[in-house]
Amino acid sequence: MRSRGVGSPALFGIALTSVGSAIYFVLGIVAGNALGLTPLVFLGAGVFFVLTMMTYVEGNSLHPERGGASTFARYAFDELWSFIAGWAIILDYLIVMAMAAVSISKYLAGFWGVAGDEGSELAIAAAAIAYVAWWNVRGISSVNLRFLLRLGLLNLAVLAALVIVGLLTTSSDVGAIADSIDLGSAPRWEDVIFASAVATVALTGIEAASGLASEIRVGRRELRELIVSGGATVLVVLVAVSVAALANVPVVDGHTALSDRYVEAPLLGVADALDPAGVSDALRYALAGVGALVLLTAVNGQMLGFSRLAYSLATNRQIPSPIGKLHKRHSTPYVAIAIASVAAFGLILSNDIRFLAGLFAFGAMLAFLLAHLSVIVLRFREPEEARERAFRVPWCVKVGRGSVPIPSALGALMAGAGWVSVLVLHSGARYVGSGWLLGGLVLYVVYRKTQGKSLTRRFTIPATALQEPPEVEYGSILVPVFGTPLDDDIVGTAGRLASEEGETGEGGAVIEALYVLEVPMSLPLDARMPEERVKAARKALARAKEVGEEYEGVEVATAIVRARSLGAGIVEEARRRGVDVIVLAAEQPSRVRGGALLGGRGGPRDKGVGEMTRYVFEKAPCRVILTAAPAGEAGTRAGVAP
Repeated sequence: MRSRGVGSPALFGIALTSVGSAIYFVLGIVAGNALGLTPLVFLGAGVFFVLTMMTYVEGNSLHPERGGASTFARYAFDELWSFIAGWAIILDYLIVMAMAAVSISKYLAGFWGVAGDEGSELAIAAAAIAYVAWWNVRGISSVNLRFLLRLGLLNLAVLAALVIVGLLTTSSDVGAIADSIDLGSAPRWEDVIFASAVATVALTGIEAASGLASEIRVGRRELRELIVSGGATVLVVLVAVSVAALANVPVVDGHTALSDRYVEAPLLGVADALDPAGVSDALRYALAGVGALVLLTAVNGQMLGFSRLAYSLATNRQIPSPIGKLHKRHSTPYVAIAIASVAAFGLILSNDIRFLAGLFAFGAMLAFLLAHLSVIVLRFREPEEARERAFRVPWCVKVGRGSVPIPSALGALMAGAGWVSVLVLHSGARYVGSGWLLGGLVLYVVYRKTQGKSLTRRFTIPATALQEPPEVEYGSILVPVFGTPLDDDIVGTAGRLASEEGETGEGGAVIEALYVLEVPMSLPLDARMPEERVKAARKALARAKEVGEEYEGVEVATAIVRARSLGAGIVEEARRRGVDVIVLAAEQPSRVRGGALLGGRGGPRDKGVGEMTRYVFEKAPCRVILTAAPAGEAGTRAGVAP
């Protein structure tokens, strides 16, 4: 992904557009169920948002990886629970994507009435999803994220104008909202509970922002400011807009037009009810234009979160690796993006926004429950004295060697109650949501078992295994391994080369992983080696075989050989085996001046390269691909020697 060094403004922009977009399509559903209690329901959702935001910030500061709730559950529990959290939130990404895409056409109808017709609605939704897919395949840059922040602030200004005008010009008393409440009848308890779960749709923005955890550069003070500003914004937007909406489109006889005629574009209903007509038209056009753009960015935010989560699940072998394949040029998970696009459009065809809202609540409450529980458990598994946190949820109760953060515990109780209520009160969520979860578990179990892996242990594959293979083709590749962290990158490079050959050649491609045991001159070449050295060699080769065979059509053969020097052993084996290329891990070139060829920074080659590397380059009977990590820089550099 191209975005690096993202700061708190970008994270605030993602969360802000998520909250700002949610009110555009979820208000009608919540108002239809909660009626006069809608402002209180949104107040509760805002409080839950703040609690959940604190939990996510602590979790991501502890483990800054992609995946959100899935990552937290991985470290707190195991891979099975991590998958459940990820699978649940994947469902929510797809649903919010579909709901927001449908609502775009409804708001565009504020300019062009035909946009709200059924045929135009599907065409506009499809175009929006296709555009977002293209945008995400190309990659999200920091410029895009800064645009989200500016758009979010513009949206806040438009919503503030709607609230101010709505409250100043309404012909009814705001107190009439409370007068319409007959709790138990209008609204019914079960409807209020269901509305409370649906109102949390804005929280998917937290998950999407969490997907950037590995790319953010935010200090302690900025994290606290992010929570305060984000929480305050959510409370003001959700509560103030809902009050203005019910003041102008009131509840009459247990019903409001927000949940009927305007269910997919409730804010246009509020604008239509304003007086005078000139102000009403101006706000209608502003809401139509800004709303359509905000909803489009909301679809983009959900796709961003989906793609990063799918990539995280793929690299941890929780879903089939091909789903997380990265684009050759842009390094984005284009397969996952394509799957999300098709699935989201399929949900649009259901043409039932209320059903989708209930299904959303099922996945959201389960994922957020696991997120809160995970952060509580991590307080004991990784206490603060063992692992530093950039942010720590306040107001804790000391228990043994750990502590229980009260906000996270309260959030877990609210999420758990919400999930149970959705199961009990919403038949669609109960059956379809449970089916989704069961289907995912079957996929997970079958995939893990066919890979010969435990259901609960973590198994990762290097990011290079998900890269598209390069165009260069090699049939037989020798890969010396040394039992270092760089081995995975080297074998990954060889795997990409070999997999391309395996697709076009006959009989598949072979990687020959080699471990050279260096025998001192003082000992015979066949002298008995210490058992720990032999065990280390076998372990390194086993890991090389595991990584290399992640690539389709690639077979990894392993061997341990003895030699007086590493370089001589590698060259001799390359000559004896007749390999096409050697992929070699060089010493870290902190002082190398050999240009890109040797991972250096220019100038003539000097002795900083190391004797083994120089020997292989000069004596090898075949091409050599040398990969090295420049000092102080992440990633690797590769060069090819004839």
